[in-house]
Amino acid sequence: MGVFTGVFTGVNAGEWGGFIEGRLGTRLQEDPLEKQASVEDLRAQVATRGFLGPVDYDLCVDFLYNGLNPDLEDVNLETGNGWIDLRSANILWAPVPWMDLKIGRQTLTWGTGDLVFLNDLFPKDWVSFFNGRDVEYLKAPSDAVYSAMYFGDWIVDLVWSPRADTDRYLDGTYMSFYPFIFTADDPLQTHRPHSGDASLRVKTTLGDVETALYGYYGFWKSPAGFTAEGVGLFPDLQVVGASALTPFAKGIGNVEVAYYNSSEDSDGSNPMIQNSEARFLLGYQQELQTDLSMGVQAYSEWLQDYEAYTENIQPGERLRDEWRQLLTLRLTWFQMNQTLMLSSFIFYSPTEVDGYARLLAEYKWSDTLTLSAGANIFAGENMESFFGQFQDNTNMYVALRRWW
Repeated sequence: MGVFTGVFTGVNAGEWGGFIEGRLGTRLQEDPLEKQASVEDLRAQVATRGFLGPVDYDLCVDFLYNGLNPDLEDVNLETGNGWIDLRSANILWAPVPWMDLKIGRQTLTWGTGDLVFLNDLFPKDWVSFFNGRDVEYLKAPSDAVYSAMYFGDWIVDLVWSPRADTDRYLDGTYMSFYPFIFTADDPLQTHRPHSGDASLRVKTTLGDVETALYGYYGFWKSPAGFTAEGVGLFPDLQVVGASALTPFAKGIGNVEVAYYNSSEDSDGSNPMIQNSEARFLLGYQQELQTDLSMGVQAYSEWLQDYEAYTENIQPGERLRDEWRQLLTLRLTWFQMNQTLMLSSFIFYSPTEVDGYARLLAEYKWSDTLTLSAGANIFAGENMESFFGQFQDNTNMYVALRRWW
């Protein structure tokens, strides 16, 4: 069960744990389409892990009062709405010595990017990421079967989700965005996909280099197409990719590539479906000095069939660049015997001339009490660019978490 070791932290086998957290945030400017508050959460998490004979189990449940959406009867485990969010409920079993099976609700991730995703097609919660919840909530749970198979120095990971697990995408309920037609009173409507999806990873180590090949068969995880009536769609998607990670200079370097085949728009001529893309990532991280670390990344998206795209774009729609470049910088600094963490993560796009900064200060008052404050800052030359469209959502927040 080596591939799953360390997935669950904070609770010893056979014991219960969790936390209670209060989190408040506000926009730093007025948005006529949204409430002034960006987050109003009171959350209690209950988690346990243990074993029954040859089977390990993992259960984690969040009970949530969301002051921005207090309709407690509107429970939806896919979108995370309502008073309960089932984070995990799975069993782990090794039917044969060379295979592990993890079955049920679980949080999945792979790839080498830091908050930049190429071959990781597992669900994300973009609402939580942008409005000031803890970064752990960026990853949304999947209902899946995860098989890890061991063949000498090779590991083959296969994930199958029998039902559609989409992103918890922005729909206007909590954040306005370009072109401002979706709001809390009139959110984006979508036709959810009816089929499941599958992800594959084959990884090994060649010398000092950790390498992996990836495959995905399913659908775009956030709306990537629209009907004539403006209803969001999740078109079919196939992805192939590769990554490598290795010690380099005084730190660790990584490279990752992926090709997104948007098969419902194979020639790029359908303006209602997102074109295919090629994605590239270079990254490097290093400890600059004791308790101070840095990570940098350079990311590119290459929009395929660009000529067909420009010829068929709808009037009034924002014209995308053929190439989109994105640079990131992470700095993490620990102080006061590592009880205080100061962190910044900055996204900047030189092609779109926009950016996004995530700032965080977190203080461990004791082993069980943590106080944090942070901000999500959006900026851009125009309101049509990727980060520029969120400028009215710049926010700051404070949180107090008590572990038990």
